[in-house]
Amino acid sequence: MYFTEPPRVRELELFTSMPDAFRRTGVRSAWADVNQGGRLADSFLEGPVFDDAGHLYVTDIPFGRVFRIDPQGAWSLVSEWDGEPNGMKFLAPGQLLVTDYKNGLMLLDVARGTVRPFLDRRNGERFKGVNDLVFDSRGNLYFTDQGQTGLHDPTGRVYRLAPDGRLDLLLANMPSPNGIVLSNDERFLFVAATPGNCVWRMPLLPDGSVSKAGQFFTSHGPSGPDGLAMDEAGRLLVANPGLGVVWVLDRLAEPEVVLRGPRGASLTNLAFGGADRQTLYCTDSTHGQVLMARMDVPGTRLHAGASSQA
Repeated sequence: MYFTEPPRVRELELFTSMPDAFRRTGVRSAWADVNQGGRLADSFLEGPVFDDAGHLYVTDIPFGRVFRIDPQGAWSLVSEWDGEPNGMKFLAPGQLLVTDYKNGLMLLDVARGTVRPFLDRRNGERFKGVNDLVFDSRGNLYFTDQGQTGLHDPTGRVYRLAPDGRLDLLLANMPSPNGIVLSNDERFLFVAATPGNCVWRMPLLPDGSVSKAGQFFTSHGPSGPDGLAMDEAGRLLVANPGLGVVWVLDRLAEPEVVLRGPRGASLTNLAFGGADRQTLYCTDSTHGQVLMARMDVPGTRLHAGASSQA
């Protein structure tokens, strides 16, 4: 591939590490047995998202936990339940909508720590295993239903839940749909296909349907793109756990910047934070820590939801 200029390589810095008191050292989990080859993972961080007060929330998938991290890097447990929480976005102040692989969409009250079902089925059928989510400016929720799909079983799904409760199936033929984000003009939906080592780009038509979904970016290595984010310049940021990097891609999918984690890092997801949304925070699931980098462009402001399902 020809690049107009070689990408700049930068090192991510440590923001904070999960305290030992919260690590489940030596504890097996059903999730890790399947998704980590039986590795005794003491945690697996995902789903970073900020509230208006500057607190960072992250999930711990195998042990069904959500943590709050204050601006100084101090951790507190918000909630723990019998689930496998992954992506999170705020539905309203104090209410986190969580994609729970085990239970479907769940609603978490961050003040009380209580969790209740939000959407656990479609037409009476359980989801394969929901993974990540994003809201548009009209309150529509887009989310991925990954399960154990992959190149051997390309039946992963992408849904849109409208504010009036209508649920539309947009894609049903994707190998392991994972991270999801909208373009700034909301004309395109980007979805990570992790085992396929690529990111798909889906045009959203005026009637709400999708057409001519295509492959936007191709990576390499043992584990492909995972979490996605967008900045105000329209650049797509792609967390790549297998390589331990974040790709910062221009509109032609050419890397402008490569953010690199420490040796052995698995960068699963990312979110912009800080008062100016110009600091990028990345979950490193291997080491149970959050990394950071100061960026030259702010991240796109996230929308909250407006669904009548709440």
